Amino acid sequence: MTLTPEQRIQLHGFNNLTKSLSFNMYDICYTKTKEEREAYIEYIDEQYNADRLTHILKNVSDIIGAHVLNVAQQDYVPQGASVTMLVSEGPIVEVPEESFDESPGPLPDNVVMQLDKSHITVHTYPEFHPSEGISTFRADIDVSTCGEISPLKALHYLIHSFDTDIMIMDYRVRGFTRDTSGRKLFIDHEISSIQNYIPDEIKSGFDMIDVNVYQENIFHTKCKLKDFDLDNYLFGYTKDKLSRAEQQEITEWLKLEMDEIYYGKNINRSP
Repeated sequence: MTLTPEQRIQLHGFNNLTKSLSFNMYDICYTKTKEEREAYIEYIDEQYNADRLTHILKNVSDIIGAHVLNVAQQDYVPQGASVTMLVSEGPIVEVPEESFDESPGPLPDNVVMQLDKSHITVHTYPEFHPSEGISTFRADIDVSTCGEISPLKALHYLIHSFDTDIMIMDYRVRGFTRDTSGRKLFIDHEISSIQNYIPDEIKSGFDMIDVNVYQENIFHTKCKLKDFDLDNYLFGYTKDKLSRAEQQEITEWLKLEMDEIYYGKNINRSP
């Protein structure tokens, strides 16, 4: 099903397809002491509080052409935040050509696209290892749309909005709509991989794995940062404050933590 903007599918009534993107990002940090851990969690809560998350989701709604109907936001005690937006169809405009392409979406500077009723949510989960001094921050963002524009067009901006070591993305098209002849359509756009919606300059910095079930319109991509600089994982000091043995041990802990998240399983540490 290869379409040009001039060959848009003519539908019978409303587009009933539901397109859902789940974007999960992880930030990993070594926090040796209780004070460091508390400072990291405080930093995360300030950096990604409910107001900041609301701003991010409002930009997502602009990118996919949504009109925000309602916002529910909450900062939690002792940590974490959530935002949920109910959105409706934005102004009806001519749909840009890029909406039909497998390509990275725009950043929110001058964007108008079409969307039908839907919702956008984000939840954050700061947590820490009980004994090895590793703290982890996870943000889960879900963008669910009905209409022509895929929420994958917001993926480029979401990646820019978070400092991330690991990204896990799931995309699924559910339900069906009908064309004017009554024929069911279970997907209304070309897609071979979520990776095609991520710019090359971002992809080059990550190891990536795809798991796709094309016949079910289910797509999965996960990414792990390639370059490892221990200074980027220490909170409040640099690696020159550590002995060579400490640097090696902390590096092993951090890389193991990242591998376990990336592969989704516990890994036995080498003796």
